[in-house]
Amino acid sequence: MSIESRAARNRAATLSDVAREAGVSVATASKALNGRDRVAPETRDRVVAVAERLSFSPNQMARGLLAGRTGTVGLITGDLEGRFSIPIMMGAEDAFGAGKTAVFLCDARGDSIREQYHLQALLSRRVDGLIIVGSRTDPRTTLGPLPVPTVYVYAPSDDPDDTSLVTDDVAAGRLAVEHLLASGRSRIALVDGEEEYQAARDRAHGVEEALASHGLSLAAPPRFGPWDEAWGRGATRALLNQDPTIDAVIGGSDLVARGALEALHAVGKDAPNDVAVIGFDNWSVVTENARPRLTSIDMGLEELGRLAAHALLDDGANELVGGVRAVAPRLITRDSTVATS
Repeated sequence: MSIESRAARNRAATLSDVAREAGVSVATASKALNGRDRVAPETRDRVVAVAERLSFSPNQMARGLLAGRTGTVGLITGDLEGRFSIPIMMGAEDAFGAGKTAVFLCDARGDSIREQYHLQALLSRRVDGLIIVGSRTDPRTTLGPLPVPTVYVYAPSDDPDDTSLVTDDVAAGRLAVEHLLASGRSRIALVDGEEEYQAARDRAHGVEEALASHGLSLAAPPRFGPWDEAWGRGATRALLNQDPTIDAVIGGSDLVARGALEALHAVGKDAPNDVAVIGFDNWSVVTENARPRLTSIDMGLEELGRLAAHALLDDGANELVGGVRAVAPRLITRDSTVATS
């Protein structure tokens, strides 16, 4: 056997190899393997049989280029820590399917100039679509008309013609209250995040709305502060000193809620038997490591990613529908709200 023959056997088969063995042109072989029309059935069968015999695996990007698609999607985020973008990306990858579409993640770090740089770099790669993820739920400035389908996630675009997928923080606030009331609580306090954040205001609105529907109100005016444990710990301790009858605390985030749990431990109160505690976001690294484990409202971040992926996939046949769509939150019950005695 010649050196050339041995080399040919040891390397991966190419489309040219398939075409040559099947006695057709490269263009015809490509059309046959991609299911295009205008290829005779017997020719298609012959090409497919040769491809199988040669163990030909077409390059995904090359095949996409022939079909006008590259099998890639860009995800640009302003979320510095990946707290929201990573679950969204995981949901998108699940929806795209393993190996069928690659997601390029770019972190703009909250910088509009860097965002534009990433945008142009992704477009130069001929991505099939874009997912733009915000770092907060406040509306953001649109990137304007783009040559590929684009979905804004978590932070909605300020252009109603754009497609935006968001969390429903008002519904999340209501869900937290309904769970606490069903657990027998009535003296509920709210230790929220920073008031300038839309998410904090929306969650507070949902909490107060749900209480009002039952003829109740918060045990104290809502307190707003940083989205961290120290704030949750200090604010909760101050509330309990002010009103020892409080029997539930809603933390504006899981970190704030874990701080509330620490405050309870410090003053000798038990969660959930004395005071129930619930948070938002269902961040497992916090909820599962809290003591007791923390009940939380899951904001559906992975679902946002799945919906964004489906929107981009469907755009091959239909134009994206503009407007804002909210994903319903889910209650994840754990030990911090379920009394054991």
